[in-house]
Amino acid sequence: MALETTLILFKPDAVSKGLVGTVLNRFEKEGFKIRGMKMLYLSDELLADHYSHIADKPFFPSVRDFMQESPVVALALEGEDVIARVRDLLGPTDSKAAAAGTIRGDFGDKEGDAKMRNVCHASDGVEAAAAEIKRFFKEGEVF
Repeated sequence: MALETTLILFKPDAVSKGLVGTVLNRFEKEGFKIRGMKMLYLSDELLADHYSHIADKPFFPSVRDFMQESPVVALALEGEDVIARVRDLLGPTDSKAAAAGTIRGDFGDKEGDAKMRNVCHASDGVEAAAAEIKRFFKEGEVF
């Protein structure tokens, strides 16, 4: 097992539904440690960088609009194999396909865009986590 740090973004649906504390509690019950946490509005530039792999797609404006509906909460979370374990806790990206007991299965959108309104973004690998943490946290904000 490897000690890792991952980035979690509590998306606007999690913030507006008051789910940040509930979901954070699930992460802490798994033994993960908070290394950094802050609330912020996402600029067009930050979103274009974070979603550079889809920024040229016709659906990107709807992603940008959703991610700017409210502030998000960025979380740097540390633990043994935290990247894979968090993704297991979240369940599949599509909340409609997520099993009960997973975060997305319990709290994700089942009616609308279940792939976008799915409570949290989580890094998908060690390199992505390092880049994403650097993107959302300044020097000295991760402890």
